[in-house]
Amino acid sequence: HLVHDLIHEDEEDNPSQQMQNVGEQGHMALLGHSLAAYISVLDRERLRKLTTRILSDTTLWLCKLFRYENGSAYFHEDDRDGLVRVCRLVINARYEEYASEGYAVLSAKQPVIYQSASCRPGLGQHLCNQLGLPLSSLCRVPCNTIFGSQHQMDVALLDKLIKEDTEAGKVPLLLIANAGTPGAGHTDKLGRLKDLCDQYNMWLHVEGVNLATLALGQVTSAVMAATRCDSMTLAPGQWLGLPAVTAVTLYRHEDPALSLAAGLTSSQPVEKLRALPLWLSLQYLGHDGIVQTISSLVKHDSPVVLFKFSQETSLCKQLAHLVPISGVDVVELEDEGICLRFSPLLTAAILGTQQKDIEELVEKLTELVPIMSSTMCLRQDFREETYRHSPWLRYIEDFCWPGLGAVRFEPRAEGMDEYRRKQELEKMNAELLKKLQDLDTDIIFSTGPEAGTEDGCIFVGMVTEDVDVSDLVDTIAALGRDIEESGRLLENMTEVVRKGILEAELQLQKANEEKLMEEGMLRQLPLVGSVLNWFSPVQSSIKGRTFNLAAACCTQITTRRNLKCKPKQSSGLRRINYCGSDRVFCHFNVLLELFNLVMSLKHHRTKRLALR
Repeated sequence: HLVHDLIHEDEEDNPSQQMQNVGEQGHMALLGHSLAAYISVLDRERLRKLTTRILSDTTLWLCKLFRYENGSAYFHEDDRDGLVRVCRLVINARYEEYASEGYAVLSAKQPVIYQSASCRPGLGQHLCNQLGLPLSSLCRVPCNTIFGSQHQMDVALLDKLIKEDTEAGKVPLLLIANAGTPGAGHTDKLGRLKDLCDQYNMWLHVEGVNLATLALGQVTSAVMAATRCDSMTLAPGQWLGLPAVTAVTLYRHEDPALSLAAGLTSSQPVEKLRALPLWLSLQYLGHDGIVQTISSLVKHDSPVVLFKFSQETSLCKQLAHLVPISGVDVVELEDEGICLRFSPLLTAAILGTQQKDIEELVEKLTELVPIMSSTMCLRQDFREETYRHSPWLRYIEDFCWPGLGAVRFEPRAEGMDEYRRKQELEKMNAELLKKLQDLDTDIIFSTGPEAGTEDGCIFVGMVTEDVDVSDLVDTIAALGRDIEESGRLLENMTEVVRKGILEAELQLQKANEEKLMEEGMLRQLPLVGSVLNWFSPVQSSIKGRTFNLAAACCTQITTRRNLKCKPKQSSGLRRINYCGSDRVFCHFNVLLELFNLVMSLKHHRTKRLALR
């Protein structure tokens, strides 16, 4: 119960969180983790035999499944750890004295690791950090910009870079290539890259989602060339929907001593148990089940589909949240900008995506594209109309907002310091936003994104083509001026009451002095005055006073015109109506000061000052 509460304690705040879909094969993988803990308590000899069998079987199945003959396997939790161990293996192989002298041998001939510009971010830096190499040992190879795909490594330029490093006394060590780039899913020219690596005695490592297609009956020649590489990293758990299953790096090397030195093999039986969840899952699915699962997710040569909405990148993010279970996410590419990516091999098994979810996504796209198009067409009109109401309205530029735009009402700030002006601005825009949200309209008004926005902004959502942008901006400006005038009216009323109270106090003091002069000192004593007034009443000549609050403030009330936003009849957008009316505003401070005045008059026991 404690663990259950910890898992679900944030569901109220984040109801859209997606949990991994756990099918029967997923439960088999989870069972493997429990069995691994149980098996680890067996006696050493029995444990050694069992783990050796599990490791050898899993390695054999994976090599056969992904067409990688005579390979060895390293199972690792971090999907980058296999590449780190492979780099250590290559360093040990290329630098014979590395085992005895360590990094001192690298200073004379600096090793160089080459990676594509389309590799996943931070991979090269992670390698250098783990291997203790300077960042100068990392060479980023640009992709083609004229010939071929803009996401494939430029082989000719790579050849040139290797020659330059060799002439400079450096050691070309390893090349990282892609069979499915993280963003666009493109595959490098692996065959040509392998020939180049053989020429310069370099190690070729391949990774990417397209490696999953090696298990299919028909494989493209571009991906099939990956079977010639020296090592590859696979993610079967992600492709098959197996929770907490390790990544696998397949590699070929003849010297087991160097593999042991690099950490690719271990003599500890417990570490070999990492393969047990995958061992169980592969047996449960079988060869046909694995092929069927992958083939159902790959309908074309590339399992990654990219698309974008025209040239407007800020609207793409809206689509990624329509059907979260579809696995559509947002990626940013150097040449294309922000795009939407659908990569079922990375998400479908985990989220449990079905055909109906894809159909729902297409339906949502069909509904949203027209309103997105109309919003794009009207954004410039909205900007211009906002500038027309300057200086009351200010247009706020926000390229990440998918709606019509963002504005801010800026009141006049005569005699205000910066801190008070900022407070007044936020207060008035918050009140303006509330009034806009209360309007009878389908347009959504909000505070916009949580991060990266200015204070006191009002964001207008997407609109249909028949919205009258001019009337919409007029309504926003009129409501803002109405709020500003109401605030100034309250300030004026408060000032009038303050002056009236001060004048009343002076009149009261003067009346007390006149009363003292007219009636004498004896009549002011409590007991004596009562007796004298009973025997000899006094007719006072002092007149009363009147303080008319309504007369002092009514000149501040203004009449406001009706504002309407009239859409065409073809739209589902309801009319925006705002009708102003004459009204007198009451304020708590005014009432409080009037109450204090009445109590003061009562305290002085006089009825000569009247308050209406």
